[in-house]
Amino acid sequence: MSAMKEMTVSGMGGPVPVRRVAPMAPMAPAAARRNVQFGKVAATGGHRVVLYGPGGIGKTTLAAQLPGPVAFIDLDESLPRLHAQFDAAGLSGNILPVSGVADWQTLRDALQADGWDSVKSIVIDTATKAEEMAVAFTLANTLMEGGKKAGSVEGYGYGKGYGHVFDTFLPLLADLDRHCRAGRNVVLICHDCTANVPNPAGEDWLRYEPRLQSPTSGKASIRLRVREWADHVLFIGYDVDVGKDGKGRGAGTRTLYTSELPHCMAKSRSTQEVIPVEGDGAAVWGAVIR
Repeated sequence: MSAMKEMTVSGMGGPVPVRRVAPMAPMAPAAARRNVQFGKVAATGGHRVVLYGPGGIGKTTLAAQLPGPVAFIDLDESLPRLHAQFDAAGLSGNILPVSGVADWQTLRDALQADGWDSVKSIVIDTATKAEEMAVAFTLANTLMEGGKKAGSVEGYGYGKGYGHVFDTFLPLLADLDRHCRAGRNVVLICHDCTANVPNPAGEDWLRYEPRLQSPTSGKASIRLRVREWADHVLFIGYDVDVGKDGKGRGAGTRTLYTSELPHCMAKSRSTQEVIPVEGDGAAVWGAVIR
């Protein structure tokens, strides 16, 4: 506030105090404001891919067809069982297994390390297993309100544990974003599950979705967050026809779905095609990664 000074003047009743307001100090000049900066749309960048489907359908083999070298973080230990098959197909030279990943911390350490310059694609096989590692890390490092360790995700209290796991998992996507900005494709392979789809316009239904944490409330849903993050969510499934007798029939053929359908969660920023997967699936990535 302004300083106040008091003086007196003479009046009929004697001296009368009068207050004078001291002049205000000049205001400091407003801080200089920066102009918004504009740039150019990046011409290159890696693709963020989620590839999911039932076990044994060929997700790992399909990922081995990515532009290489392909660095495999083989959490499900699939590569040793596929080694002979990859040798026969000439794929072994395209794969660089990442060693030393045993838990959540070593997974993140590997992704943050140097030495990725020659790699064109990174595969985490599977993100479902990575989420299990995130759960174990959360239980070991995030204490309950009383200062004790929780024995399970539910031990934190209603809904709290899923929030803790979500917070643990989310930085993994930031690690992968760094590789995408460097021009590398990143692929999260997931197992599948069936999930109930709420339908405000009618009856709910079931569909295939990636098997990642997704509480019914939708809060702390790793599955939904990963779908938002990905450029492509690809479902690979067997072709099945159901006859009038209610029995399913198929010949073992496979199809890759790139857009949302009633029976599967899917999306793609580059194609809306339904792609038959023939042989080892080498032609698939040409339609998706452009």
